[in-house]
Amino acid sequence: MGAFNLTYKAFGERSILVEWPQKIDEFIQKDVLNFKNELTKNKPKLIVEIINAYCSLTIKYITTIENINNEISYLKRRYSACSKSQNTDFKLWHIPVCYEPEFAPDLTMFSKLKNITIEVIIERHTKPKYLVNFIGFLPGFLYLSGLDSSLEIPRKSTPEMTVKKGSVAIGGMQTGIYPMDSPGGWYVIGNSPLNFFNVNQEEPCFAKPGDYLKFYFISKIRHLEIENQLKKGSYNLEFETHHG
Repeated sequence: MGAFNLTYKAFGERSILVEWPQKIDEFIQKDVLNFKNELTKNKPKLIVEIINAYCSLTIKYITTIENINNEISYLKRRYSACSKSQNTDFKLWHIPVCYEPEFAPDLTMFSKLKNITIEVIIERHTKPKYLVNFIGFLPGFLYLSGLDSSLEIPRKSTPEMTVKKGSVAIGGMQTGIYPMDSPGGWYVIGNSPLNFFNVNQEEPCFAKPGDYLKFYFISKIRHLEIENQLKKGSYNLEFETHHG
């Protein structure tokens, strides 16, 4: 059965909000995704969309929910049917990042604020496997958990009006990649040449919640090479498939 004592409540006339303990935690996130998979496999026709966040699911219905207690009872039964040891396939994506100065406008400032050398920042940023929790803010923006706690930093008090596509940044307990030019308030410490959202592909975003990312250092020259390979369609993104 499910591993947590969840709360269920109406979220407007056509949605139910299911909540876990309110913190960013890999075990909670896995449980959220397991429940989402359980509902996706067994959902009634009235459920049209299931949206996950760090510690919640929003379940949307096609019409107004007539009997909220009946729907909550159904959801509780489905959660009880979940196995906390449920295994699903996931991919570990290897993401190239250039941390050289022209691609990392905030890295020197970040180093001074944290009193950590740039070399150690890069080492600690590239060491973890980051869990893809969900996709939001922008199409293809991956919310990642697993950041080394020594690299946590409050978001900027004044956001930048333009953060470049591919910018790899840190804000709070999170790290992420901006999939397109946009405003942003995180500290940019590098840049990836990859495309994280392509509307012309069957799967516009290659990663999905439950996958993992691992960053690795590349030079400015390699960054340019990958950009050119992507334009020619000759670049193959590296990944591993795992079960568990």
